[in-house]
Amino acid sequence: MPEQRERIYVTGHRHPDTDSVAAAIAYAFYKRAMGYRAVPCRLGPVNAESRYLLERFHFREPELLEDARVRLLEIPLDPPTGITKDTTIFDCMQKMQETGKTYCGVTGGDGTLIGLVTKSDIAVIGLGDTATSVDIMARTPVSNYARTIDGTIVYDDEKVHVNGKVSIIAMTGRENLSRYVIRDRIVIVGDDPAAQEAVIRAGAGLLICVWTEHVGEKVLEAAQECHCPIILSGHGSMNTSRYLYFAPAVSSIMKTALVTFGENELAEDVGAKMLRSRYHVYPVVDQDRHLVGYVSRYHIMNAKNKQIIMVDHNEFAQSVRAIEKARVLEVIDHHRIGDFASVSPVAFRNEIVGSTATIVATIFRENQIPIPENLAGLLLGAVLSDTMNFHSPTTTPRDRDTANILAAIADLDIETFAREMFAVTSSTEGKSIREMMDQDMKIYDIRGCKLSISQVVVTSAKSYARDETGSIQAALDRFAAKKQMNLAVMVFSSILENGSVIYAAGERAPWAMEIFPGNEDVHGFHEGVLSRKQQILPQLTEVIERYL
Repeated sequence: MPEQRERIYVTGHRHPDTDSVAAAIAYAFYKRAMGYRAVPCRLGPVNAESRYLLERFHFREPELLEDARVRLLEIPLDPPTGITKDTTIFDCMQKMQETGKTYCGVTGGDGTLIGLVTKSDIAVIGLGDTATSVDIMARTPVSNYARTIDGTIVYDDEKVHVNGKVSIIAMTGRENLSRYVIRDRIVIVGDDPAAQEAVIRAGAGLLICVWTEHVGEKVLEAAQECHCPIILSGHGSMNTSRYLYFAPAVSSIMKTALVTFGENELAEDVGAKMLRSRYHVYPVVDQDRHLVGYVSRYHIMNAKNKQIIMVDHNEFAQSVRAIEKARVLEVIDHHRIGDFASVSPVAFRNEIVGSTATIVATIFRENQIPIPENLAGLLLGAVLSDTMNFHSPTTTPRDRDTANILAAIADLDIETFAREMFAVTSSTEGKSIREMMDQDMKIYDIRGCKLSISQVVVTSAKSYARDETGSIQAALDRFAAKKQMNLAVMVFSSILENGSVIYAAGERAPWAMEIFPGNEDVHGFHEGVLSRKQQILPQLTEVIERYL
């Protein structure tokens, strides 16, 4: 059985079209059937046609993949062990022992991170001079002391007067009390009522009795008169004296000037930032500063960038950001082979067909994996979309045969289904020119010439040549200038009219108009031109290479 822990991201190209989306969903389904943890992804918003098909066949939109490098939220961090600022140092220490960690994040009531306590902070209390703890001991509530020493509060007083210093006179007779400084101190005594009363009347701030089960009435009366709380300890004098110093709240020792990382930060960026500090662990927070875990150098050293399967593209320029740093496992495509390169061997399947969905459906049949009815419908939509209902010159007999098989599985009539689907595709109502430009755009670099080709399927391409020329050209000019495109091409294709109208902008625009000239104006109708891959891109590539 393949490794289950690491995800495999199956993704199409930027500006995803229906073939890209459907191929990612279907191939991820196939990989899961083969035992892999594969998830379909998209690199941008889905277009209206894809959304229609996803809704019709009850598929969720693939998750958005923004970067091939791994983020903190995608690696197994240490769990978000947290305490509140009122937790005692002793309880914090116990929690560290339970979890086997040397740190605890301190969170507010809403879960936001406000501080961090480490064993080093606690060691200052446990191993340092007791004088360093006087101030925080003076501010510690009586209830904290009782909880820390497993004690019982016999008497408490609002006017408690503790200076934070501790005296142990548990085995000293009352006749020797004059030797000790007692006023306002925490005093530990034994089971001697007379000594207990004498200590209280000598001005003790807090009386802690060890080896004592009961406190007499005279002692209680003295405590009330002198405003001295009394605690019966659950430990002997030695442990009682030790544990008292861990009774203050962690707010008194926690660090608040923290180096933290956001869960969406890239692991490689986090690693670089870690080099500028020497902490062994760092809290990780979400956008609202809620604690989500802890990261250390160990996590970063073991983090690996994403495993990617590229479908419906093979050029890095059309893929996810930082694809060159990913572990590309496979490529399933039907386009030209561009700038693809890999460090490790890759399963590369590139076939001369009209749709990637045709290849994916073939892979299902080759491996005898049944295609569910709704997935067959989605793949059929992708085949019809990319072949423009078999009108595109890229269409092959395999596309037609595959479409017939998928239609039979999905119980669909191809012509009826195609009309319904293209009714959605051809609708440009409410869409701006820029929105239409972005919905199916591919970007290429040909001999240093930056080229973009957008294709929009419409009911009538001729109407765009006649009615929309000014607004389209202006929008395309703005896009080319903003994105620094040497040549930006926009193609309006009509299946019903069996042709396209082609616009161009940028400093190389005359080159496009040279191979796609107009008749009465520069934006003429080009009959039979429907395929970006087989008709438009090759001719543009030829003219660019000729001039450059």
